Amino acid sequence: MKLDPIITSLTDIDAYKPNMGAVIDRYYGDYTARWALKVRNPDVHFTPDMVNEIKQQIDWFCNLTFTKEEIAGLQSDFRWLQKAYIINNLKNWHPNREDIHINEIGMQTYNDCGLAIEAEGTWLDTSLYEIAILAIVSEVWFKMKYADRLDELDIEFQKRTIEKFSKVKNGTYDIGVFSEFGTRRRYSKKMQEWLIKYLVNEKIPGFVGTSNIWLAHKYGTKPIGTQAHELYMGVQQKPGLEKSYTNAEIMRVWNEVYKTDLGIALTDTLGTEVFLKDFDKNFATLFNGVRHDSGDPVWWGELMLAHYKNLGIDPKTKTLLFSDSLNFEKATVIRKHFKDRTNVAFGIGTFLTCDLPVDPLNIVFKMVECNGKPVCKLSNNDGKIMCQDNEYVDYLKRTIAWRLRYE
Repeated sequence: MKLDPIITSLTDIDAYKPNMGAVIDRYYGDYTARWALKVRNPDVHFTPDMVNEIKQQIDWFCNLTFTKEEIAGLQSDFRWLQKAYIINNLKNWHPNREDIHINEIGMQTYNDCGLAIEAEGTWLDTSLYEIAILAIVSEVWFKMKYADRLDELDIEFQKRTIEKFSKVKNGTYDIGVFSEFGTRRRYSKKMQEWLIKYLVNEKIPGFVGTSNIWLAHKYGTKPIGTQAHELYMGVQQKPGLEKSYTNAEIMRVWNEVYKTDLGIALTDTLGTEVFLKDFDKNFATLFNGVRHDSGDPVWWGELMLAHYKNLGIDPKTKTLLFSDSLNFEKATVIRKHFKDRTNVAFGIGTFLTCDLPVDPLNIVFKMVECNGKPVCKLSNNDGKIMCQDNEYVDYLKRTIAWRLRYE
């Protein structure tokens, strides 16, 4: 490797991964999955040297195992996780390099970017590859693309961070409660760690934790995260389950595992309007709130508040968590609109971990098949659709449209 190892701990991932892993292990442990990288930037190209470095960094990642200290940390920091899942699954788990394929013949690249990555294996295993692979791709890109500017970029990153949080302290920005969600698209691990240390030491108002398990444990803050689109996508191929009812399936099993813990539901995998068909008074009462990740945030928030009111639930007892491409200006506008009517919180990623004078990578590594069949994330924004089978996208949209029209 030309660079130092990027992933040096299997806990250098987001908290929602083991949280979802316990659910996958319990209900869908025999499912298989295939994942694929999508680089949304139209002008990004990975050189052969970059691709080779990514391969070697993934080789390194696949040699890691959880240490005794890390397992003990998970047991103490994730009190809601089933001990059986930690001891029987994670304790002896490690990534399988044979599951991960990079620039092999026949693999599909997006935007002619020069890099194709897929993973294929059990859903339980491949789920834990996502964050590490994205963090590796992002950091390799920046360190090799801007090799002669890294010191300059580090200084600029720190300067921008201090400047924007000074505006939080003096009230220029009113963002309220927020978490750091930026591991997957970070500029570098070193700067993400500097950021978390700064947020903790400076006692930044409203900061409640980070999605990164390793950093949360190291700096004594809370690991933040519940569930992601992959849960709702994977069960699209559960035998006998009609595809437009997958929201109800996940909310049901999630509640069975976690009861009143981790009570934030993700609303947009199939679009929020069909989600609300299943978000009845039972689920709306059981879950503490809902997360926004696509579409206009004000439209979405008003839709959710109206839904709570129609169910006879006081919106002030619930939380709207916003996490879609946020910066402090957007967060301030959203909070001003909703703060006196409900609890508002933010999960902020790229703006915190990749705020630079050069463009960040817009990359995702998403499940594209489960049990050998296509799955799809539709969201509230066509630009975020992730699926490799257009016929399946069309079929899924038609089943949702039928349900919205006739049910």
